Amino acid sequence: MNTLFRRPRSIREVSVRSKDETQEFDAALREFLDTFYANPELRQEALRERPIRIDDLHDAYLAATAEHLARCHDMVPPEWSEQYGRKLKRPYFAGGLESLKARLTVESPAAFRRRLLFVSKNALSRPRIPHDAAAP
Repeated sequence: MNTLFRRPRSIREVSVRSKDETQEFDAALREFLDTFYANPELRQEALRERPIRIDDLHDAYLAATAEHLARCHDMVPPEWSEQYGRKLKRPYFAGGLESLKARLTVESPAAFRRRLLFVSKNALSRPRIPHDAAAP
């Protein structure tokens, strides 16, 4: 089956699709999250392989995502996530609104904050997450 007709099954697939422009980063990440939450038996494998480099912002986001998902689901974060995605020099605030900065600073999960990414506490939530698989 052509991989473009299925959801990304790993963080690496998200990076490949984004880098080669076969899918926008945000869409690929959302589809990956749907797969991750729906398939508990595949979660460890989904985070195992290091993504390819995209750019500083997206690399940091993928590393934070992998670390956060692993911690939320009682897994050891992948080794690559410790050093990968550490090149941001200035903080990035999701949404781009000055009025959100204080809220995002407080809410942002630790895996994101330590990479200078400030997102909402539910940045990785999806509308159809199975009730027992929801990320805190």
